Amino acid sequence: MRARRLARALAVLAVACAPAHAQAPSVLVVGAFSGATPGGTLPEGWSTLNFPSVARHTRYTLVAEPSRGTTIEAVAQASASGLVRRIDIDPRTWPRIAWSWKATGLIERGDVTRKDGDDYAARLYVTFRLPPGRMSPLERAELRMARALIGDHVPDAGLSYIWDARAPVGTIVANAYTDRVKMIVVESGRERLGRWIDYERDLAADWRAAFGGDVPPISGIAIMTDADNTRESARTFYGDIVLKR
Repeated sequence: MRARRLARALAVLAVACAPAHAQAPSVLVVGAFSGATPGGTLPEGWSTLNFPSVARHTRYTLVAEPSRGTTIEAVAQASASGLVRRIDIDPRTWPRIAWSWKATGLIERGDVTRKDGDDYAARLYVTFRLPPGRMSPLERAELRMARALIGDHVPDAGLSYIWDARAPVGTIVANAYTDRVKMIVVESGRERLGRWIDYERDLAADWRAAFGGDVPPISGIAIMTDADNTRESARTFYGDIVLKR
């Protein structure tokens, strides 16, 4: 009995004294902008995302922000493009996404229900890879056609977290161009313009609300400030993006 108690005590002591690096990390940084050099190159893994049908591209620059370190400044002038990082992540291991942004103005004529209003001062995409059995042959054929016309960036499916001009926070609707992407309004109106706002979302819960069923593997993360449909302008700052256990 005494030997067993001693063994248990030693086991507890070994766990308590284990080095910090032996523990699994609780945060996976996918957008490490704050550690980058202002005016420098994008963090490893990130690249620009341009659209063949859009002539003018949004400008993305690494800039210093006093309270956030280095951030991404996005300036859109009747333009559209994004920044994307391709990843392959199991959301069962990393089920939550957290990010921050600061928008300085709205897309006044933005309208989440219309193609000509599909512009947002701030938008964060999470794209997903669907297993073959979760899409019909017709859906697969349509996806191949869309990629042939628009480019390989067209996702199997996606959640797009947006700052809309007027739709209420919590609104979930299909994108005006494709029902493979669902728009989730996390900010609306002018009240919180000009300040940093932090968000954290449960990807599995948002997927169920948008599409139903279990959340599939994550295939990419993107940010985008666009104004090509409304011909307006916008300026937004993006902070670090992380996934959490």
